Amino acid sequence: MVTVSTSAFYERSNQQIGSLRKQAENLQQQVGSRERLSRSSEDPLAAAKLRSLARRERLSEIDQRNSDRAKTSLSLADSSLSSVTSSIIRARDLALKAASTTLTDDNRKAIAAEIEAIRGNLIALGNTPDGEGVSLFGGAVSGPAYVESGGVVSYVGGANAQVTELGEGQTVERSITGPDIFSFNGPSGATDIFAVLGAFSAALNAGGTAAAAAADDAVAALDPALQKATTAQTVIGTRMAWVETMDERRIASDEMIAQDRETVGGADFATTYTRLQEMMTVLEASQASFIKLSSLSLFDQLR
Repeated sequence: MVTVSTSAFYERSNQQIGSLRKQAENLQQQVGSRERLSRSSEDPLAAAKLRSLARRERLSEIDQRNSDRAKTSLSLADSSLSSVTSSIIRARDLALKAASTTLTDDNRKAIAAEIEAIRGNLIALGNTPDGEGVSLFGGAVSGPAYVESGGVVSYVGGANAQVTELGEGQTVERSITGPDIFSFNGPSGATDIFAVLGAFSAALNAGGTAAAAAADDAVAALDPALQKATTAQTVIGTRMAWVETMDERRIASDEMIAQDRETVGGADFATTYTRLQEMMTVLEASQASFIKLSSLSLFDQLR
C-alpha cells in the first residue's frame, strides 16, 4: 500500500501548478510581444541571430536618418537652383532689351537697377544656409560661401561638397559647390555670374554708345552661365534619384530583416493564443482538483 503524506502532496501539487502557471505566463508574454524567446538561454542560436538582426536594424535607422538629411539638403539645393536659373533668364532678357538702340540712358539705368537687384539675389542664393550651420553651396566648411569686398564677389567655401553615407558602403554629395554653379568660361575667358552682372550694370549706368555693346557682351556671357546652372540642376536631380534608389534598397532589406525576425524569434499569434487558452484550462482544472482533493474526508484521514 502506497502512503501519501500531507507535505508530499502539497509539495508535488505546488510544483505542478507552479510549472503550469509559469508556462501560461510565458505564453501570455509571447502573445503580447509576438516573440517566442524571453531569454537567450531558451535558444542560444536563435538569440544570437536576433541580436545580429537588431544590429542591422539600428544601422538601417542611422542610414535612414542620413538619407533624410541628404534629401532635405538636395531638395533645398534644387529649389535654390531653380531660383538661380530664373534669375539668369531674367537677366538675359534684360540684356536683350538693353541692347536695343532705341533706349535712352534713363531706360538703361532703370534696367541697371534691376540687374543689381538680381546680382544681390544671386549672392544671397549662393549663401543659402543648409540648416546645420554651413552654407548649402559652400562645401564642408562653416560660414558663407561668398563674400563681397570692394564690389568683387569671391568664393570662400570648401573645394568639395559635404558627403553623407547611405549604407552598403554607398555615399552621396548632399549639394554642390558654388563654383560649379556660378563660375564658367565666357567669351573672354573664365569668369562668374557676379562679375558679368557687375560689369553689365556699371556699363548701363555709365550710358552712352558703349552701353548697347555691353548688353550684347552680357547676352553672350549669360548663355554659358545659364548652361552651367542648368547642368548643376541636373547633377542635383541625379543625386536625388540615387538617394531614392538607396531608400528602396533599404526598404527591401528592412522587409527581409523583419521576415527573418519573424522566422527566427516570432511567435505565431493564433497558435500561441490557442496554446495559452489550453494551458489556462489545464491550470484551472489542476487548481480545482487540488482544492477538491485537499478537502476530501479521505485525505483528512490520510493526514
